[in-house]
This record gives sequence, structure tokens and C-alpha cells, in this order.
Amino acid sequence: QVQLVESGGGSVQAGGSLRLSCVASGYAYSITCMGWFRQAPGKEREGVAAIDSDGSARYADSVKGRFTISKDNAKNAMYLQMNSLKPEDTAMYYCAAEPVRLCGNSWQGFYRYTTWGQGTQVTVSS
Repeated sequence: QVQLVESGGGSVQAGGSLRLSCVASGYAYSITCMGWFRQAPGKEREGVAAIDSDGSARYADSVKGRFTISKDNAKNAMYLQMNSLKPEDTAMYYCAAEPVRLCGNSWQGFYRYTTWGQGTQVTVSS
């Protein structure tokens, strides 16, 4: 059974940092496009970052220079290092996976991803 489990969310003040983790099980993680999405109340789910099976990363403009996505194939884990957090980063964060090697230019299309985690809440106060 394919499963993704996120952790690392919490509450921080603006300017602070958090590191999210996503651990995968049940499939060939190393040949998968992985992504982080977030959804704030009343807003659509948006793509934050994605990483190809070869480690190439893509970011939403709103987080470039502040967030870093990475993965550890040996641990079947993906991470999102979030620095210089802003109140507008407040949302439920989800990791997602699609069993393809390359995420491509449509990586922010949440409909593509076949497996989702349960989400972890990030709250940034001003």
C-alpha cells in the first residue's frame, strides 16, 4: 500500500524557519516526482515546490529564495526547508507523489499526483 506521511509543521513567528519531512513507503520512491503543496482556508491548493527523481527542483515564485526542497532516496524521505517565513505562508502543507521520473512544467497541477499525505499545519504569526 502506497503511503506518504508528513511531519514537522508547527507555529512560528514571521522570519522563523521550519523543516517539513515526508516519508514514503510502498513503491519505488527513487523514480518518482515528489511535490509539496499547501492550502489555506478558503483558497485553492497551490504547488510550492517539486523535485524530480534526479534531484532537480522547481519552486513557486512566492517561495523562491526562501524554501528548499530536497530528498534522501536511502531514507525514502523528502524535505522542505522553509526560511524567512511570512504570515502568508500559513497553510496546511501536503506532500504528494506521482510515479514518473520528471515532474515537468505542469508540476503545480495537483490533479497529476496520485498519492497524498494527510497534511501538516504551518502557522506563521506576525
